Amino acid sequence: MRQLKAGKSSHPVGSRSMSGVLVALFLAAFFVHGTGFAQTKPKVRDLGEVPTSALYVGNSFFYYNNSLHGHVTQLIGATTPTMKMRGVSVTISGSGLDWHDVGSYFRPNAVSSYSFDRSNNIVFNDPKEKLFDVAIMMDCSQCPIHPQLKSVFHEYAKKHSDTVRKFGTKPIFFMSWAYADKPEMTNELAEAYTQAANANGAYVIPAGLAFARSISKKPELNLYAPDKRHPSLAGTYLSACTVYASLFRKSPVGLKYFAGLDEATATHLQNIAWDTVQEFLKE
Repeated sequence: MRQLKAGKSSHPVGSRSMSGVLVALFLAAFFVHGTGFAQTKPKVRDLGEVPTSALYVGNSFFYYNNSLHGHVTQLIGATTPTMKMRGVSVTISGSGLDWHDVGSYFRPNAVSSYSFDRSNNIVFNDPKEKLFDVAIMMDCSQCPIHPQLKSVFHEYAKKHSDTVRKFGTKPIFFMSWAYADKPEMTNELAEAYTQAANANGAYVIPAGLAFARSISKKPELNLYAPDKRHPSLAGTYLSACTVYASLFRKSPVGLKYFAGLDEATATHLQNIAWDTVQEFLKE
């Protein structure tokens, strides 16, 4: 996660400090007044065929807590009847979209030429098959809204969308979340990702909006690591549930994979993810 400006606070995340109360009230006001969602509505609301393979292109927001794609895979494995999906994560610490040579991830006999099954056995993938059905991409945490870098975000959103389509892969943008002490980033990021997706005919996973919804509903549940930027385990699990709900347009509520969280917390996050996706994608 590239940090170009870092806010400072003497209050730990998750404390019952006055700053924490104010952040919670600020986010609650977002939802009361109906501005907790992107004003621009997504144009693409359906992926069509259910994806069976995904490439994740991002940074430390993805690889924290043993990787987002791993938790999505576990959620998929908890379905009845069991669904299957191959996921591969390519991350660079602090990276923006412009750091990634996405075309190289599709070269033959390289990324995803083999994978590991649930028993940790190596499975060699058929080189004649399409590498990935979808590519889930995110920029650095500030880049889409940073005065000097937002134009770069839009430039590479188009470049990478065009690139993955050459290989028969659908582009998806992962809308990241606001910093814990900068809740105003929620709407700004939502707008930036939705506008970029609409410009490129791409799908959006509204993870940032799910964070804001959870905080407004249950502010005592900490979604952040101590740095107030990266996700806690609960934050990663919420993101995974939001990816699941977005990709399959199915509710994760009731799935028995909790990522080590207690069942009540996991159920809350499952519901938040499903409610957020339904609200974001409604006509």
